[in-house]
Amino acid sequence: MLRHSDFSLRPLAPSDKEMILAWRNADRVRINMYNDRLITPEEHEGWFPQALVDKSARYMIFEWKCGPVGFVSFTGINHEHGRCIWAFYLGETDVPKGSGSAMEYFALTYAFEHLDIRKLSCEVFAFNTGVIKLHEKFGFVHEGRFVKHHLKNGAYEDIVRLAQFRENWEQRKASLKSRCFVPEGAC
Repeated sequence: MLRHSDFSLRPLAPSDKEMILAWRNADRVRINMYNDRLITPEEHEGWFPQALVDKSARYMIFEWKCGPVGFVSFTGINHEHGRCIWAFYLGETDVPKGSGSAMEYFALTYAFEHLDIRKLSCEVFAFNTGVIKLHEKFGFVHEGRFVKHHLKNGAYEDIVRLAQFRENWEQRKASLKSRCFVPEGAC
């Protein structure tokens, strides 16, 4: 099992620019994105500075033992309605088993406790069953399925819409933490 204290979530920094482009252009990441083509350095240069200052979004780096291993985004942050959309991926492959769950735990904690979000939503390609199961493990509920919604590699793919609510997270947080991490001080 993993130690909670070995992980952290921090804001995106200017020094992350090249790393994010490399992660985002990795085949294993792109395959699960709406935009799955290679992003050019020029396109990235146009997006990255805006990402650092966008008030309706938070872009975060997930770290293991103080080294960056993943990316988390919260977009469409709407405080009036208390909601936003999130996405995440592991950028590095040499990470401990369970790092995806740890990242989800940290992301949900951030959304509900720091962003003060009431409802956190995400959209996942239906073929990405591993991520759908992970979200379900964390208490996400299915809100709908967009059938033949997105053209990808010459075929229209279904999208599954999921949501997690703060009250559900608050009820499940302690048990999820104990499933993801060893108790502090344990060997």
